[in-house]
Amino acid sequence: MKPGTDTWLAACQVVRRGFEDHGCFLARFDKVGPELLNSVFCSMEQLFGLPLETKRKKTSNKPNHGYTGQVPASPLFESFAIDRPSNIEDCQKFARVMWPEGNDRLCESVNEYAKLLKELDQTVKKLVFDSYGLGKLKCEIFLESTNYAFRSYKYKIPGVDESNVGVNPHTDSTFTTILHQQVDGLEIKLKDGEWFGVDASPLFCVMAGDAFMVWSSERIRPCEHRVILKSKVTRYSLGLLSYSTKMVQTVENLVDEDHPLRYKPFDHYAYVGFRFSEEAVKCTSRIKAFCGV
Repeated sequence: MKPGTDTWLAACQVVRRGFEDHGCFLARFDKVGPELLNSVFCSMEQLFGLPLETKRKKTSNKPNHGYTGQVPASPLFESFAIDRPSNIEDCQKFARVMWPEGNDRLCESVNEYAKLLKELDQTVKKLVFDSYGLGKLKCEIFLESTNYAFRSYKYKIPGVDESNVGVNPHTDSTFTTILHQQVDGLEIKLKDGEWFGVDASPLFCVMAGDAFMVWSSERIRPCEHRVILKSKVTRYSLGLLSYSTKMVQTVENLVDEDHPLRYKPFDHYAYVGFRFSEEAVKCTSRIKAFCGV
């Protein structure tokens, strides 16, 4: 697709409608082929198979960017984050924490995967900017202040007496999250309140997060989703998450009588940290508790 063509303009409307109605849409992106996906998933199986004491060595000064697991509220779930995965040096830095000798296969496959998904994410955001008539320069400035994290997720098979809820319903703190699942389990809450099960397939689920809602003056709906484990196999999934390195604020052009200003500018990573605090857990809307007007 090229900006300005009929195909591009049609995609602008599809993407905007998906975000505004349900907070997400499914995207076909053939640049990520089955060989690359298989390599990434195999690397993730190897990673999650490490001893717990090794996995816990992955920490970060950014909230929710280290190893997450053994959480009572989500006992079947564990996750890793790699910050700035489109930089091979950051992938190597992560690998050396897990393996003293490094892990070339993991680094190369995650790096290639992240670079391609970054391309998809930036195309999506260009489509959104075009659909709202915000102009190329504003979009370029926005993209320059975007940082990414690669997240991998593992869900173990629930025991006989365990709940099959992998992760409870929630929205993400991100601008966007692009998910790919190897096994069914992802469910999306649609506009009418019904839960829609997303089948495992070559398609990618592109979801809007809380930050995109604030940016758009609540025109874009953050995607509420959950994971329900139905298959008798261990479930792995992959995500590319985008955050802002600058203050997140509502675009002035998108504020009107129907969409008044409802949020103060906020530091994105400060909000990520707040979401997991005791205060936030008690709130009906964590984003409104953090920066609501």
